[in-house]
Amino acid sequence: MRIREGLFLHKIGDECIIMQDGSSHVDFSNILNLNPTAAYLWTTIGNQEFDAASITQMMTEHYEVTEEQARLDAEDFIKKLKDAGVVCDL
Repeated sequence: MRIREGLFLHKIGDECIIMQDGSSHVDFSNILNLNPTAAYLWTTIGNQEFDAASITQMMTEHYEVTEEQARLDAEDFIKKLKDAGVVCDL
């Protein structure tokens, strides 16, 4: 899967949010607020393809977390992205 085009991470103060690029009508009801881990993953993913295995690897390389916990967190992160409609399957 891949992050949908036209979505960008914006940092406003200490908050990280995902919004449309602003080139079209912005729906402010669809702004996503990310915690620091989710913002790190979003930035690291960029416009690359990703799956639970690649997210798990990113988390174990960057944080002191077991592979099992990272896998569970990766699956949860991906589910939330899908539920928000910000990813597309290839």
